Amino acid sequence: MKTYSAKPAEIEKKWVVIDATGLVVGRLATIIAMRLKGKHLPLYTPHVDCGDNVVVVNAEKAVLTGRKRDQKVYYHHTGFPGGIKERTAKFLLEGRFPERVIEKAVERMLARGPLGRKIMGNLRVYKGGTHPHEAQQPVALDVASLNRKNVRN
Repeated sequence: MKTYSAKPAEIEKKWVVIDATGLVVGRLATIIAMRLKGKHLPLYTPHVDCGDNVVVVNAEKAVLTGRKRDQKVYYHHTGFPGGIKERTAKFLLEGRFPERVIEKAVERMLARGPLGRKIMGNLRVYKGGTHPHEAQQPVALDVASLNRKNVRN
């Protein structure tokens, strides 16, 4: 018996929409990363992009547990000497691009490399409750009902 290996032409990609209202960021990111990689499917192949396309709405309503909202710091470097910059999670969530908190959480759960970058292209995160992907007929995934710890009031 041979081991099955999925080919890129055999993959059927589905569209999934997740409402992030009241969901814990870390738990949401793990579910999104699993969906993007395709690990929820029986035909998962590590070197092939066999995951779903994921759309996340209401990113500004996602919740961080504990004191992470004030204490979690995101660093980036400008490329100049001494150019390290930092931003707190609170600053990002209340700023212009709150979707970056979810994007960073998912990005850091995926492998760094060509396949990881390609998989990140299948993730779309939006600040508000609407998205422009209605033509793809995405199926709603209720993350809150999967585990009671996924939701914070």
